[in-house]
Amino acid sequence: VFKSGEKPYSARYVGEFVHTRYKMQFPQDGGKKIFSCNEGNYNYWDKPIQDAVQVFKSGEKPYSARYVGSMVADIHRTLLYGGIYLYPADNKNTKGKLRCLYEGIPMAMIIEQAGGIASTGMFGGKIGRVLELTPDAIHCKCPIIMGGPRDMGIVYDAYTACGFEAPSLE
Repeated sequence: VFKSGEKPYSARYVGEFVHTRYKMQFPQDGGKKIFSCNEGNYNYWDKPIQDAVQVFKSGEKPYSARYVGSMVADIHRTLLYGGIYLYPADNKNTKGKLRCLYEGIPMAMIIEQAGGIASTGMFGGKIGRVLELTPDAIHCKCPIIMGGPRDMGIVYDAYTACGFEAPSLE
């Protein structure tokens, strides 16, 4: 997936690069109900993230859990089919674990251009956009929560239910 102009594109290498998807967009209905996160860190996350993951895992038709462990692969699937990718800050890694300059910010640009939302979750005292971060070092880190509006709404609702002010989905 790469960005050229207004929207992201997808290309495949078959002896040469061939466009496979033009002007990629998140599915309007939210797409497949898939959540992607390392649940091994569940006990270290803040309560709103834990609550949102519980919503994804419960209900009449729970979300499918898919976690490759590679941000690029997980975000690619999320972009193609819908859903949400979470790598939030936690008690062990209060600044998150993904690098701002070459993981978080580039992926956030692609996600937002495709109609998704790229959030930090609660970070630096507020819930913000990844694209609004100002890196303070070449290898600085940030938390990542990226997905379509339907699924990001669940995360923002969990923050609101815990008394935090969450951004609008627009």
